[in-house]
Amino acid sequence: MQKNNVNLPIIVTARHMDVTDAIRDYAHKKVEGLHLDYPRIIEAKVILDVQNHRLQMAEIILFCADHIVIEVKSITEDIYASIDESIAKIARRMRKYKTRLLKSHRPRKDGSIRHLEEHVFHEDSMHKDEEQIEPSYVHKEKYKIRPLYADEAIMDIEISDKPFVLFHNQQTHRLAILFRRKDGEYGLIEPEFSTDANGVAHTK
Repeated sequence: MQKNNVNLPIIVTARHMDVTDAIRDYAHKKVEGLHLDYPRIIEAKVILDVQNHRLQMAEIILFCADHIVIEVKSITEDIYASIDESIAKIARRMRKYKTRLLKSHRPRKDGSIRHLEEHVFHEDSMHKDEEQIEPSYVHKEKYKIRPLYADEAIMDIEISDKPFVLFHNQQTHRLAILFRRKDGEYGLIEPEFSTDANGVAHTK
């Protein structure tokens, strides 16, 4: 068991508020006190924010071994309570993931995940002569595409708030999207390619 996180790099930043030494020390102690059997935490970020002059948000991002990233966010009227709630969320999600993992016992080497439904992008649906409308972004952020197996992507989505995971599938060597379905299971979207006489790949 990972009983403590000695000398763990923890970065505490804030938006629309000043971080006092007391708040910084509290966030550090809470993250250092996380007891995870798995995965091993490599680095942690704590982002604090005040919204609408009243609501206070604490977002915790854990960068762990095996390409695992755990992200949680909590909003209350007290910054200390928000930090506590985010820490509790991490613990609950890890318990949920371990329960699912113990039930499945799926070997990664064959890449078989029974509850994944695969979809194919067809060329006629990707190229349409429609009027191009400039989209407006509600929130724009960078997304890091990581090399994962499908079961690792499931683990990633289980321990995060994300509705989907975009990753480079290490079994098929293609980009793929794993997403939550309304029935609680998962779907896998992955483009399908064919090769012409010249060896050039095209989407079907």
